[in-house]
Amino acid sequence: MSKNGIKDENIVVMMYDDIANARANPTPGQVINRPGGEDVYHGVPKDYTGRDVNARTFLAVLSGDKAGVKGTKGSQKVISPAPEDNVFVYFADHGGPGLLGMPGGSMLHAKDLTDTLLQMAAKKTFNELVFYVEACYSGTIFDGMIPKDTNIYVVTAANTHESSWGYYCPGMNPPAPKGYNTCLGDLFSIAFLENCDASDLSHETLLAQYQEVKNRTSQNGTYRQGSHVMQYGDTPIDTETCNHFMGPKASAAFLQPVNDIYKSAAVEQYEADLVSMRAVHEAAPEGPAKEAARAELEAELAHRERVDSTIDRVVAATLSFSNLLPSLVESEAEAIFSAARPAGQPLVDDWDCHKDLIQKFEGSCAPLGQYGMKHGRAFANVCNRGLAAAFTQALASEC
Repeated sequence: MSKNGIKDENIVVMMYDDIANARANPTPGQVINRPGGEDVYHGVPKDYTGRDVNARTFLAVLSGDKAGVKGTKGSQKVISPAPEDNVFVYFADHGGPGLLGMPGGSMLHAKDLTDTLLQMAAKKTFNELVFYVEACYSGTIFDGMIPKDTNIYVVTAANTHESSWGYYCPGMNPPAPKGYNTCLGDLFSIAFLENCDASDLSHETLLAQYQEVKNRTSQNGTYRQGSHVMQYGDTPIDTETCNHFMGPKASAAFLQPVNDIYKSAAVEQYEADLVSMRAVHEAAPEGPAKEAARAELEAELAHRERVDSTIDRVVAATLSFSNLLPSLVESEAEAIFSAARPAGQPLVDDWDCHKDLIQKFEGSCAPLGQYGMKHGRAFANVCNRGLAAAFTQALASEC
């Protein structure tokens, strides 16, 4: 954005800021996002970091709510466009059905985000808004939630029922550089950012960028790896050129080559942490460091098993309290975890119910964490089936 001519005063950056100076970073003080890539950390504004990167602050910044950011340790900058201004938002984190992750505090719920966007549109606080989202199940945040006439255009890394994918990971080709025991990015983000680096954005339309990103993310449309990149909202906006949203000076002046991202398999995002932990364990010398790495990996595997088994028990108890015929319990339990609505229909009818049950589960049983967010569909289907009261009863018995 800075290279493209957008002033820092018009950019708000929220990042947890735990990478550059992490002990595991082989290049202290720097952050890279591709093999052989340049440092992308130095000079980037840090408006909100650490615990200030949370759902409440994000929505306040997005909606221009200056009172909502008071008390933070950040710059207290908010988005305050004029009615003739365009807004571009890029969001990258974990996700689950109806949920977006946040490094601090509670998760960001779909209805809270879309309500904020629609309120901004109703108040005509911007001309057009473009929102790119890197997260698993990110389609569930917007499908059926953003009308066509709102001047809001959304591109998501995944559709309503799939993970996004990590890349530039240890052991892949091209791999992360030596010493980096982690994935450097996700396929959608890699495709989007490298497209920006390799294209003249003053001529490339949003549609052309979407098609290129979709093609790279899906391995040339084969989907042997990768997710379904999706469009939502006011899609006619995609006829406009990217520089209207990503910087007025965007051009081919600083083109970089695009890596071939199809040389080896990518990894589903929910497995990326395990790939990293296993790489750390393998690289650690024998002794305390290797034992600590093994303990961290085993703890994560145990957490995942605990979340899965707990929600399995709660769903089973929910069905027993609902007086369902025993012969139907197994099939109904499977439907609660997997039943998906048709395209264009929101994940859940009662979003307050969805949010309430998740908060009750985390309060009574255990935090879902990054991995457990994938069960967001189960909470939605409990609400859609009118089983919220039985679910709450099941929490009391199982947790």
